[in-house]
Amino acid sequence: MSISVPKVVLIGGGQIGGVLAQLCAIERIGEVVLYDIKEGMPQGKALDIAEASRVDGSDVRISGTNDPICLVGADIVVVTSGMPRKDGMSRDDLLTVNAKIISEVAENIKQYAPNSIVIVISNPLDAMVTLMQRVTGFPANRVIGQAGVLDSSRFATFIAWELGVSAKDINAPVLGGHGDTMVPLVRYANVAGIPVMEQLLRKYGSAEKAKDVMDKIVQRVRDAGSEVVKLLKTGSAFYSPATSAMSMIKAIVRDSKRVLSVCAKLNGEFGVKDYYIGVLAKLGRQGAEQVVEFDLTKEEKAMFDKSVEAVKTLVGDMDRLGI
Repeated sequence: MSISVPKVVLIGGGQIGGVLAQLCAIERIGEVVLYDIKEGMPQGKALDIAEASRVDGSDVRISGTNDPICLVGADIVVVTSGMPRKDGMSRDDLLTVNAKIISEVAENIKQYAPNSIVIVISNPLDAMVTLMQRVTGFPANRVIGQAGVLDSSRFATFIAWELGVSAKDINAPVLGGHGDTMVPLVRYANVAGIPVMEQLLRKYGSAEKAKDVMDKIVQRVRDAGSEVVKLLKTGSAFYSPATSAMSMIKAIVRDSKRVLSVCAKLNGEFGVKDYYIGVLAKLGRQGAEQVVEFDLTKEEKAMFDKSVEAVKTLVGDMDRLGI
């Protein structure tokens, strides 16, 4: 009897790719291939991870390579390739240089892994996912971006620190583009179903103080990536993006139908058509199988529309540059 083993190819063997490869091994996700153009680097990282299999109890097959033919037979391709953000650099500043890289990567995926589901992590995220789908020509449900899972996790973490509770018990969705205009949905943020704003009101006894605390949390979520960049001095966040991508991989491989915040192409949902934007979507074996639509207040819709306009501007810049 033949048992199908999922094949996951990670394009980009840097910080995110290396951590993600190790997570895939620990989670026993299937066959894992780490690909990078830098000779020896993906092979060395794969060997290092494999040599820990006795300790972490993983029997996953993992390898490293510099040959894009490794994409053949891939079920999931995760793209982390690109220049990392540096201190003082916005995600948008990365557009031109990373667009060239993503275009080349997309051509390889189109040629060697035409049936794969692609998860893009490279920044500026919303534009790079758009470019990936354009070049590959894949159905929109098979090209998605990782950003919202991370932004939601950051939101939940900061709330957990403020309330002194476990982040595992917090749901804190974030919509919109992965940038300064992202929309943390305060109204839907909850601790085990109890609204966070109610908890803050009980803690401080003042609606004004509770709002002030939440406003600061929201701003920290929007600035979270830059905060890490400034602290690291060189490079950008990699543990949290890798872990966030891992949750998406597991949802797809295991067909678990998890509802996660991801960058997906909208087809009229929330009044947006033919643009990739951060929304809640059901993930399963077919990728982003359904966008979860719900009512937004007038204020929430205004913030969401502003974020959509920022994404449209970014995609428009890409079009004007002939990318």
